[in-house]
Amino acid sequence: MLGGVHRKSGFYLEVRALDFKMYNNKERIQKELDSFKLGFCGKLDPENRWILLSGLIPWELLEPLYQHQFNNRGRPAKRFRVALGSLIIQETLGVSDRELVIQISENPYMQFFLGFPSFETKIPFDSSLLVYFRKRINWKNIAQINDLIAAQCPNDEVPETNSGTIDKNDDDPENGQAIEETCLPHNEPVEGTLILDATCIPADIRYPQDLSLLDEARRKTETIIDVLHKSVGGKKPRTYRIAARKQFLAVIRKRKKEPKQMQKAIGKQLQYVGRNLRAIKDLMDNYRQQQGQGSLLSVLSNAEYKALLVVHELYRQQLELKGKKKRSIPDRIVSIRQPHIRPIIRGKARSDVEFGAKVSVACFNGFIFVDRISFDAYSESKDIPLQVEAYRLRTGHYPERILADKAYQNRENRQWCKERGIRLMGVKQGRSFEDPYISKLFRKLERIEEIERVEIEGRIGIQKRRYNWNTVKGRLPETAMTMIMLAVLAANLTKRMSDILFYLFQAMFTNCITLKKLLPCLPVTENCACNLI
Repeated sequence: MLGGVHRKSGFYLEVRALDFKMYNNKERIQKELDSFKLGFCGKLDPENRWILLSGLIPWELLEPLYQHQFNNRGRPAKRFRVALGSLIIQETLGVSDRELVIQISENPYMQFFLGFPSFETKIPFDSSLLVYFRKRINWKNIAQINDLIAAQCPNDEVPETNSGTIDKNDDDPENGQAIEETCLPHNEPVEGTLILDATCIPADIRYPQDLSLLDEARRKTETIIDVLHKSVGGKKPRTYRIAARKQFLAVIRKRKKEPKQMQKAIGKQLQYVGRNLRAIKDLMDNYRQQQGQGSLLSVLSNAEYKALLVVHELYRQQLELKGKKKRSIPDRIVSIRQPHIRPIIRGKARSDVEFGAKVSVACFNGFIFVDRISFDAYSESKDIPLQVEAYRLRTGHYPERILADKAYQNRENRQWCKERGIRLMGVKQGRSFEDPYISKLFRKLERIEEIERVEIEGRIGIQKRRYNWNTVKGRLPETAMTMIMLAVLAANLTKRMSDILFYLFQAMFTNCITLKKLLPCLPVTENCACNLI
């Protein structure tokens, strides 16, 4: 017991000594490497998530989609399971290429997921191979894999409805009018609910400004002039790069930029870019006169030649915008490194315009599907026939109803759905019902369907927060689309595994006999919960 008088308050304080009997300080000492014990005794846990995921993907069925790209010459390539499995792990964990190969070399469960026969401590392959994996596996092939994964999941039980079979009551004309509007005759069965929406997936580019784009184009042309001058020789063309850079920084560093200053700075940068392009043309003419044949552009690399073509188009667009005092132009270039990206007007609260790929998303039974990817702006209202037919191919029937926002609820889509017996959500067109009770029921139905439609908003939000839909870092259009579909595949695999774990947990208490039929691809081991059935 320790005691004393506090010098300010004058109170006598007693402090009880700490008792260290329940805290062992020696356990904090790190043990030696040889004495460190492994808990799994050389055997993997069959309930690990990577082992469960390995049984969800039909690797043997998907192998022909990948092996036709190779011939019998050269070094043997990595197997399809290694290629696709590595990309799935990367999308699930959200790590870089270098970090991915390090984690694979440290984790035996990941190596089992990739199909390795035994655990290896060395790095299995170089991180640069992931670039070729994304190029070889097309986004359409990943979409087929996604359909197979979602088809294996047991469908939710759809309650029986009287849609299309309600007898018309001749004594109640208002009821008959409501039945004619909602339950139309059709030749093919309808079942389930299809939720549709569209979103933009931003690309990894800086916010485009005309002044910064012209400055980057000017620096690109200066580098090209340096490369071409080494092959031609003679007097080097003047580029005024120091003065142009100072003029650009003098405007771009200002906190508040006046429109007149920006237009004047854009005009100066346009002059510098035009001067550099004319200098490149003169160098090519001089080289042709000296050599008599051949082209000077052959000394440029593929990236430099592509940048030169993009700069030519960018210069033409900016010259037209400034000369005609326009504010928009078709196929506007917003990035020199990724010239395929276009501005997508979304009208959201955070940003009115986004720059990236626009996708049409469908959702049913908790799974999401991407039916269209485009870097050009388009109207998602025209995708209803495409997405409904894709739903029919996946399930074998048309949906009973479609939940979508007001962009889809136009006259053409309503007529198209009416011919197939599909109900498209939205406010009733034409006259309102004379009976206020029926009008109240329709308003209540619209409210319920609007609440159910929010599911796809949540799914898209999960893709943007959890996976790489917030920023796609692929530069090539094919690579970017592959990364978009890989994120969808990883999300659906996670959803399917959670469903399987739910059915396994339910089977432990209900002795579900049909559980093995619901899990055709799940690996059955000695300690697996399937043996409890």
